[in-house]
Amino acid sequence: MNRTLSILTSGQGLNEITDQVRTVVAESQVREGLCTVFIRHTSASLIIQENADPSARRDLEAWLNRLVPEEDSLYTHNDEGPDDMPAHLKAALTAVSISIPVVEAELVLGRWQGIYVWEHRRAPHRRQVVVHVGA
Repeated sequence: MNRTLSILTSGQGLNEITDQVRTVVAESQVREGLCTVFIRHTSASLIIQENADPSARRDLEAWLNRLVPEEDSLYTHNDEGPDDMPAHLKAALTAVSISIPVVEAELVLGRWQGIYVWEHRRAPHRRQVVVHVGA
């Protein structure tokens, strides 16, 4: 089963999509298999991260922003604004797809794990996330 989720982000930051992915898994009726989640963009990414304490996500975002700053004089790809090339770099350093086992018709996520779209651009975007569930 494949489904494309349309995720509206509000700008830079982590947007949890765990419940939407769980819904796709439930509707797939796959009892044992694999769920692959893929984002169809080059300036946003996917991550599995702690979903209990928001400070962990804030710290992660702050760390990546220090690692990949905007306004670097080495960037030549800047037609779409100063956040565009850093967004591409952040997506390259993180992941555009993740795989999660499905056991007994449930995602095998840890107690504190959530699935997130990580928006790397400052402006809101509508992101397409493909969820594939197979036995």
